[in-house]
Amino acid sequence: MTVDLVLIGLACSLEPIPLTGFILTLSTHHGTRKGLFFLAGWVLSLALVIGATLAFTAGKPPAPNTAPSEGILAAKILVGVALIVFAWRYRRRAPKEAGQPSWMKRIDQMSVWTAAVLAFLLQPWGLVAAGALSITQADTSKPSDVLAIVLFAALATVSLLVMEVYAIVAPDASQARLAGLRQWMDVHRTQVIMYLSLIVGLWLIGKSTYSLVQ
Repeated sequence: MTVDLVLIGLACSLEPIPLTGFILTLSTHHGTRKGLFFLAGWVLSLALVIGATLAFTAGKPPAPNTAPSEGILAAKILVGVALIVFAWRYRRRAPKEAGQPSWMKRIDQMSVWTAAVLAFLLQPWGLVAAGALSITQADTSKPSDVLAIVLFAALATVSLLVMEVYAIVAPDASQARLAGLRQWMDVHRTQVIMYLSLIVGLWLIGKSTYSLVQ
């Protein structure tokens, strides 16, 4: 479970679309303030998913080799397949010349509350669903499992937090650096999304299939 959550958390943190949305948020008027609300919306979204998952399982994983346990593994395989299909379709439908999606051009006018809602909308929900399925296997009576859940949330958020702190501490330098990062992501967005989805999808399929046949 821990390896699953670490991998999925890193993939969430590296997803280009929420990163680009956050960089554009920071570049607006009162950008760091809006960035804090974006972060709050992002963390709240993750917390709600984690809380709902733990409430559903009561903090106890299903017993091995039971219908609930095998159902969760089957669901992880389906999510893995969905991520691979998404990667393939995204690659085929991606424009030949990368650029910003049209909705990103309207970020300048958004309020702090819109920034919080935007964070919810930009969550990589396929990856978050994979994380939730992994959390169903957590036993909250074990400190190591609790630490793994916290680590997942922290890894999924760390890239946004680093950019927010950088923008507060060095506002002038950060604008140039983050603009360069955004331009790189505009060019390589399709490849990054495709590879992240493929890596996580293949991992979920391989590990869950192995667990099913054991």
